[in-house]
Amino acid sequence: MDIFKRIAEHRAESERLGWTGTFKEYVELLRNDPAPAMTAHARVYEMISSHGVEEVNGHKRYKFFEQEIFGLDRAIEKLVEEYFHSAAKRLDVRKRILLLMGPVSGGKSTLVTMLKRGLEQYSRQERGAVFAIKGCPMHEEPLHLVPNELRPEVEKALGVRIEGNLCPSCQMRLRTEYNGEIEKVLVERVLISEENRIGIGTFSPSDPKSQDIADLTGSIDFSTITEYGSESDPRAYRFDGELNKANRGVMEFQEMLKCDEKFLWNLLSLTQEGNFKAGRFALISADELIIAHTNESEYRAFISNKKNEALQSRMIVMPIPYNLKVSEEEKIYEKLVGQSDMHHIHIAPHALRAAAIFSILTRLKETKKQGMDLLKKMRMYDGEEVEGYKENDLKEMQSEYIEEGMSGVDPRYVINRISSALIKQNLSCINALDVLRALKDGLDQHASITKEERERNLNFISVARKEYDSLAKKEVQKAFVYSFEESAKTLFENYLDNIEAFCNWKKIRDPLTDEEMDPDERLMRSIEEQIGVSENAKKAFREEILIRLSSYSRKGRKFDYNSHDRLREAIEKKLFSDLKDIVKITTSTKTPDENQLKRINEVTARLIDEHGYCSVCANELLRYVGSLLNR
Repeated sequence: MDIFKRIAEHRAESERLGWTGTFKEYVELLRNDPAPAMTAHARVYEMISSHGVEEVNGHKRYKFFEQEIFGLDRAIEKLVEEYFHSAAKRLDVRKRILLLMGPVSGGKSTLVTMLKRGLEQYSRQERGAVFAIKGCPMHEEPLHLVPNELRPEVEKALGVRIEGNLCPSCQMRLRTEYNGEIEKVLVERVLISEENRIGIGTFSPSDPKSQDIADLTGSIDFSTITEYGSESDPRAYRFDGELNKANRGVMEFQEMLKCDEKFLWNLLSLTQEGNFKAGRFALISADELIIAHTNESEYRAFISNKKNEALQSRMIVMPIPYNLKVSEEEKIYEKLVGQSDMHHIHIAPHALRAAAIFSILTRLKETKKQGMDLLKKMRMYDGEEVEGYKENDLKEMQSEYIEEGMSGVDPRYVINRISSALIKQNLSCINALDVLRALKDGLDQHASITKEERERNLNFISVARKEYDSLAKKEVQKAFVYSFEESAKTLFENYLDNIEAFCNWKKIRDPLTDEEMDPDERLMRSIEEQIGVSENAKKAFREEILIRLSSYSRKGRKFDYNSHDRLREAIEKKLFSDLKDIVKITTSTKTPDENQLKRINEVTARLIDEHGYCSVCANELLRYVGSLLNR
């Protein structure tokens, strides 16, 4: 890639997007498409929707968040539908501060950063174009030039709504530079940019004694007072506060509830009336989405103070919990590790999954549902089927605890421990055991957890280890069974012959003696028990297989070993069980014979080629599974 060519293309693109014209020309633009006159709330919602929305199990999934936020689909759906969508339609929620409340490292800041970056990109698109009065320090909507008395007629003619008034600076310029002729006022297209302080403002609390309200509302330019003679002259005022610069876009309050009260009072009229007080001027109009974030303890302290009731009533609190899906948690760790410079170290399959299982277990609450433990609940949350439980049980559990996911181990702790495992000297690969060991060692150094929490977390590490043991056995099982593929297919055909005879009340012919005999119940049960099919459920399971077999036959398709996932799993487990002694000997012998060595090499090659292992972790896995089978 030619770097400077791409830079030149980007510069040319920005220049192409530039547009300057008169207010009269801007009005003509709005006649063709009123979209540029949309509110800040509508612009954010349109930006999110422009990336696509899909329906999944009756819930909406917004593709805009897919690359950075994992496992928070329900929280995001609630956020977009209950706040952004409603606010975009000018419902009263747009007059509220959006407060994201959740545990540390839960994705609140990432979510806000995504909205800001998305808005910057969207303003470069035709649909998301933003136009402002040229030279206005607040980049305000040009329609503010229309006198109040004429607004109903203009609104009707253009199909838009006009809210807000000219800022003091533009009022003066309209009088002095344009002699009140609004049609001649220059309008330009602006690109929202946090870096250039256009349409995005960020306020972070610091020491209340040294932080000035001017950070929010702008300040007097003392060097020009002698020139203009008055503090109420707009030319002697710098409209450069965060509230000024966030006009037309997003205002982010970091750790909002840590702010001094005097900074929050400015938000009362801004949220309700769309204006704020600055200097010796009338109220200044601002169209911006105010989004803040805080943690739960700060929020509880805030609402317990009666003095905060006025501000509290102007907030919409959106809980942003931790993710509760193992597969999504794994993606978080993959993303964070991928952002580092540790690409040369191979991470063995299931290493991050083991860490994710531990994390999710710490976040789940014990359910009142009979027979449901945390492990089963974790599987159901991750979309796995758990025998004896239905989708309604999942919905019931999800509504059981409002606060589920608001506590537990945070991703930062886990990624810190994974980092400590990665950074060890002379490592070319780390596996699940390395990661779980690092998590365990970290608990000893964790100052903020109680003795009870530590014991509970150690227990969850032990559960995660057992889950990994099961995954490791399955991985080796699949690789070994492949080496005995003919045996697997023979067992599969044998099972089909037997259940066909069983379901049709027929005899089966013995291939050796050619005599008729009853279906082999012991063989069928030895396979079915591998996947937990009970004695009571065996008839239904066999009939289901037979129906599937008939369906394939009618369509002229072959019902083979891979046509039914559960049956394939059962066959593999049965074969692996029968081969266990061979596996034990093959993986644990220090001096394998030629045949054993051939088998080990075949299995290792399969683990590397098809399961994502490297030669180091493939051999470690075989040794580990061998030790598990020898216990």
